[in-house]
Amino acid sequence: MSESEINEKLKYSPNDGQRALFDQYYNYVYAIALRILRGTVPMSDIEECVIDTFANIMLNYDPDKGGSLKAYIGTVAKRNSINMFRKANGKAYNNISIDSDDFGEVVSGTDVEQAAENTLVSEAIINAIKALGEPDSIIIIQKYFYDRKSSEIGKIVGLSSTAVRARISRAMKKLKNDLADFC
Repeated sequence: MSESEINEKLKYSPNDGQRALFDQYYNYVYAIALRILRGTVPMSDIEECVIDTFANIMLNYDPDKGGSLKAYIGTVAKRNSINMFRKANGKAYNNISIDSDDFGEVVSGTDVEQAAENTLVSEAIINAIKALGEPDSIIIIQKYFYDRKSSEIGKIVGLSSTAVRARISRAMKKLKNDLADFC
């Protein structure tokens, strides 16, 4: 079933649309959650994350807004999985007894200087991508942030996949030149 068919069902028959959405994308959401959470939480928590993802999608997705349903679902699944990963790791690190002789000094594992530098580099990259203008900035973000294929990006921006690949190549050369002195 295509995204447009699912969107139509969500508009006119929400229960059928939600069932179709779940049937169509369950494996996709499960794969994302499993990839991020494997080895950090029990399988039951991974399944809970998948169900929470679908609950979030069904409560917040608006079929009238347009856009790629698969990309929306992937983004929600990734964010929910990352949040669960953070919660699971937070619990592991917060279970220290103050009465323990091994308590000692609690030291953060974060290198503040490196984190600040990474933030500056990230901001410079984002600003350079925005400076490319449309459709090049959209193409670069879709390719490297959402990991989409040239054919999918072409449908979004209204270009052929060959034109998208050519624009990616030119944009990357321009970004390399613009960021050469920064990095």
